[in-house]
Amino acid sequence: MSTMTPRSDDGAIKPLEKAPVPHRQRPKMWVRDFYGTAMGKKYVMALTGIIGLGFIVIHAVGNLHVFEGAEKFTEYGEGLRDLGEPLVPRTFLLWLGRLGLLGALVGHVHAAYSLTLMNRKKRPVAYQAPREYIAADYASRTMIYTGTIVLAFILFHLADLTWGLANPDYVRGAITNDLVASLSRIPVAIFYLVAVLALGMHIFHGTWSLFQTMGWSSKRFNPWRRYLAIGLAVVVTSINLTYPLGTMFGVIDCGEECEAIAEEFSAE
Repeated sequence: MSTMTPRSDDGAIKPLEKAPVPHRQRPKMWVRDFYGTAMGKKYVMALTGIIGLGFIVIHAVGNLHVFEGAEKFTEYGEGLRDLGEPLVPRTFLLWLGRLGLLGALVGHVHAAYSLTLMNRKKRPVAYQAPREYIAADYASRTMIYTGTIVLAFILFHLADLTWGLANPDYVRGAITNDLVASLSRIPVAIFYLVAVLALGMHIFHGTWSLFQTMGWSSKRFNPWRRYLAIGLAVVVTSINLTYPLGTMFGVIDCGEECEAIAEEFSAE
């Protein structure tokens, strides 16, 4: 069987055209593929939630030093900056922890936001009749709201007591002075109270649901799982409530010792 040689109009042989090479897509990393699923986002929320919960518990308990007086509380704050010395430079481990917490916070917020968008795409039309919540409770239905309040609280808390932008009487290092100066303002104290209650609800449902996400769930274990979620939420909420309430009722006060420490740090 003969083949026809392609020729142009003037009889010249035309060069054969090469078949187009199909475009090969670069394979995605499995981590990106997994994170693109709802389960992947839930895993990220669970793991970052564990990191955040660990920090919240340690931070709440550590701040109890404020009831020992300004000197002890200042030693606690300076001790955090001195962690790892002399093996590592001062504040190195503190900043390493801060960056790790920032990464966990960004991952947690992004996973929650993108998971919410995925759920809305699956159900674009809102429920037309009141829903019967069987598995979900009040805390789970308000996670997006408590999470938003907690995120706003974190940003304000940093601006208030870490950067000093929202605290006109802020003195870097004089943490008792800064705490009292902040929570002595009634609107700020009320915001802290609301945020602490929202955090407690968030901790309760977050602790309960992360066991489900990680596959650590059984009928025998679930009652203890609920006790753990309630216990963590109650303990953390109770401790954190003592700071605004203690300041408002004068239990936490910036006396002469506190003022002397503030003057010392101001002079540095």
